[in-house]
Amino acid sequence: MKRSGVADLPLHGGRVPSWLANRMTSLGTAITEAVIHDYGTSAFLSRLSDPFWFQAMGAVMGMDWHSSGITTSVMGALKRGLSPRADELGLYVCGGRGRFSRNTPTELLHIADRRGLDGEGLVRTSRLTARVDNNAIADGFQIYLHSFVLSPSGEWVVVQQGLNDRTGMARRYHWHSATVSDFVTSPHTGIVGQNQGTIMNLVDAQAKPAQSSLLQIAREKPETTLAAARHLRMPAHHDVRASNIDLKRLGAVLAVAYDREFHDFAELLLLEKLGPRTLQSLALVAEVVHGTPSRFTDPARFSFALGGKDRHPFPVPLKTYDESLNFLRTALDTAKLGGKEKLEGFRRLERFVNTIERNVEPHADFEAAIAHEKAISPSLNGRSVFDAKPRRRLTSPKQGSLF
Repeated sequence: MKRSGVADLPLHGGRVPSWLANRMTSLGTAITEAVIHDYGTSAFLSRLSDPFWFQAMGAVMGMDWHSSGITTSVMGALKRGLSPRADELGLYVCGGRGRFSRNTPTELLHIADRRGLDGEGLVRTSRLTARVDNNAIADGFQIYLHSFVLSPSGEWVVVQQGLNDRTGMARRYHWHSATVSDFVTSPHTGIVGQNQGTIMNLVDAQAKPAQSSLLQIAREKPETTLAAARHLRMPAHHDVRASNIDLKRLGAVLAVAYDREFHDFAELLLLEKLGPRTLQSLALVAEVVHGTPSRFTDPARFSFALGGKDRHPFPVPLKTYDESLNFLRTALDTAKLGGKEKLEGFRRLERFVNTIERNVEPHADFEAAIAHEKAISPSLNGRSVFDAKPRRRLTSPKQGSLF
């Protein structure tokens, strides 16, 4: 059994306010639809199973760029946005956090019955992935979120997250059916992290095939496991720093937004007259839709699209958020009617930024970029969770097995 990757994230309190949650639902749905339109459902599932892409998507949607809450908020937004259009888009999002995770078997059986899939097999897979990460690996993390994303062909992705009370860290696990060949003969290659000692057996006799795989991986050299998986380790500090970002890549985005020659050409590609701030946002959203896996090694960069709810690196610019979302939604709706110019221009925008990066050697002035964003924030209706000053509440999830 193989997993597509693991992400270690600081555990954050707080909540996602409705003004951001609603926009995240709309933007997450639009990004998903854009990926499916150009690359297909399977390609979207592959992206979703990549911890780096997932983190970049959450950041570009306005969530805290590195916190544990990005998992809950992104999967929640996708479930809210995709469920009403599941048959149309060919994606079914099941499960969720806490009590919603326990609905996963019922949801899977219902979808399987409608789509002619092996429901019992899907339920077994759901339970097995949860038990492997929750009980089989002695890494100190207890699963509290389990999301199962399914296509009509039976291809699936599991995104789940566990809490380690002792360290105050969360660990997100990504699974993808495309990398699972056989539960018995294909051992884990994605259990990554500091060596925790002997790996425990699974607690359920139904999981004997996975027990065999775990015993096999326990006999392998740690270097073999570490070299085979994508592992995202986010820093403890909350603020976005220059060291977290590829400044050359950010420089190309800022050049497209603020250099008159590049800006004019980008507008020509998009067939739309856009302000520099909206163009900056769209360039980063376009990269989430069209970028290759190597482009997401610095997820913090994508927070320069629409900021973060905790003001890191700057407040969420609601005017820019709505303008960017309106452009993408209009482009998708127009494409359904045969007018693909805007959506194709959106793809060309991503290529144009890459061309600037390769040929112009741009390098962002990080401090100046942050100062500029904060200066223009009031004019863009910049907002954060601190503006409404909600009553503070604890959101640490309860531990315990999901199934």
